[in-house]
Amino acid sequence: MTFLDFPWQHWAQLRGSDAALTLGNETLNWRELCQRVDALADGFQQQGVRDGQGVALRAKNCPEMVLSFLALLQCGARVLPLNPQLPESLLVQLLPDLTISHALAFSSSLCVANINPLTMNEGARFQVEWQPSRYASMTLTSGSTGLPKAAVHTADAHLASAAGVLAVMDYSSHDSWLLSLPLFHVSGQGILWRWLLKGGCMVVRDLHPLSEALQGCSHASLVPTQLWRLLEQSPPRDLREVLLGGAAIPVELTQAALAKGINCWCGYGMTELASTVCAKRADGLPDVGEALPGREVKIVDEEVWIRASSLASGYWKAGAVQPLVNAQGWFATRDRGILNEHRLTIIGRLDNLFFSGGEGIQPEEVESVIVQHPAVKQVFVVPMDDAEFGQRPVAVVDADDDVDLSLLAQWLQGKVARFQQPVRWLRLPDEIKQGGIKISRVQLSAWVKRYF
Repeated sequence: MTFLDFPWQHWAQLRGSDAALTLGNETLNWRELCQRVDALADGFQQQGVRDGQGVALRAKNCPEMVLSFLALLQCGARVLPLNPQLPESLLVQLLPDLTISHALAFSSSLCVANINPLTMNEGARFQVEWQPSRYASMTLTSGSTGLPKAAVHTADAHLASAAGVLAVMDYSSHDSWLLSLPLFHVSGQGILWRWLLKGGCMVVRDLHPLSEALQGCSHASLVPTQLWRLLEQSPPRDLREVLLGGAAIPVELTQAALAKGINCWCGYGMTELASTVCAKRADGLPDVGEALPGREVKIVDEEVWIRASSLASGYWKAGAVQPLVNAQGWFATRDRGILNEHRLTIIGRLDNLFFSGGEGIQPEEVESVIVQHPAVKQVFVVPMDDAEFGQRPVAVVDADDDVDLSLLAQWLQGKVARFQQPVRWLRLPDEIKQGGIKISRVQLSAWVKRYF
């Protein structure tokens, strides 16, 4: 699909009266959506937002955030969605290098010129020329090795990411995809751009309870725990396709979903690649599938390298874009992996590998076994300094309150090598859970060090 105008303007011209966006219990057609976006864009332009400027958008998913996101793109802004739970101390370090001119925050203030989404004139309209090669977004990486970086993507890159996923998943203009992941995470933006590429419907609702949020939705992006809970209840009858991520995916889960008419997909992706790189129908096997159209994958010294049309233009720093690829256009991911007949298996992060008594421990390998216990929601294995062994593994577990962690240790006996057995088992502390999708291993390791 090649757009000659902003995607929402394209669909308004082509199918103006079709459902476009459901906001709570209100559904806008494409023509009505454009009217809302036009007025917001005009208001932002009157408040000084200009083509090419960086604008921070700090909020959880809500109707106002989605409409503002589109309106800022229509102003030609480079939008930085921010998790509202990021501490001010981190923002003080991050924002000066990200060249932010304006900010819009629905729950707090930022130390830059604020803009007001209520400053709009009904019937007014503003937009810059549609240029898919213009920088559209900056998305913070997980920051696993220090301060997060801001990966910069064009609209072209986001649309290429969407096209790759929809080459294998069945999503059409008659379907509805729940915005179940935050727009400050690249996987949430993936949902938005798939919606815009196909001209279907996107649904924005309070996710609690999830079963009610999914009413009328054919598609959703979920983690396995969410799908388990849905299946234990009565899943919405319209739900047909689920893209799973965030944890190991038990074959029992996907079989139970299929029995209720729900097809499950799993894959591998990252911020720099505008979401998904590889995907497949979930089958219980450890691989993440083959590279999607527009992506190439190869292994160099055990490391996964990727070349793709969805790749970020670089990392934004101090008013410039720093390249993230080599001369041949390959991005070195720092993920360990193997390719077998074009199917990729991710072993873990090279950065996470540590040694205990001379034996290399890849935390993700141990975690993939522990998470198979039905009472475990998620688990992280991190190193603890040890005078004799150098480092020893510690398991930090998010599990049901009534679970005795010593019984988990017994259950794991014989399932992993002795040197991989955690020497301590701890519960995941509440202060580490910050409302995002990913838990920081750096933060966890620091917490474990303080604990002992």
